[in-house]
Amino acid sequence: MENLFKLLFYLFLALALMVVVLERFGKPMAPEMQYKWSRWILPLCALLLVLQLFRHYF
Repeated sequence: MENLFKLLFYLFLALALMVVVLERFGKPMAPEMQYKWSRWILPLCALLLVLQLFRHYF
């Protein structure tokens, strides 16, 4: 159980560090690029869900 807490702590720490660094040094995305990315996100999430369900049951 102690290892789980350590792992979760380090993951949270890494996530917080990434958020701080990306907010400080990241540049905003162009609207065209946002549209291009957002067009693919939902279908890829749906595909991932279907593949994980298939993997779980078969």
